[in-house]
Amino acid sequence: MDKATISKEIQILSGVNPLKCMRCGKCSGTCPAYDEMEYHPHQFVNMVETGNIEPLLNSKSIFMCLSCFACVERCPRGVEPANIIEAVRLFKIRQQNENHLKAEQIPELLDENLPQQAIVSAFRKYKK
Repeated sequence: MDKATISKEIQILSGVNPLKCMRCGKCSGTCPAYDEMEYHPHQFVNMVETGNIEPLLNSKSIFMCLSCFACVERCPRGVEPANIIEAVRLFKIRQQNENHLKAEQIPELLDENLPQQAIVSAFRKYKK
């Protein structure tokens, strides 16, 4: 698959139009995982827009995103960088044909204080 096709696929998965981004950096300034990420939310948007996908697919940054959507709340243009990061992560997982957590493993991991969002995020992020 070429860069343009992958970029288009990620845009379809995310439902985000990266052309709306004015690169103000407010999304990255709000990100609580900023220091842990090699590429930051505004860079994800720009790299998907320009088709520079390969570095993203090989970066650990796609698994560092906390899916807190702080970047979405802060964006003045409604670009939703978190959705792009989620789409890149999903594309990578589908490309590898991996599921990081299987449904039958969940009951042993459940804790009554664990929020549902953490369980859903674990399906996409963590390998056992």
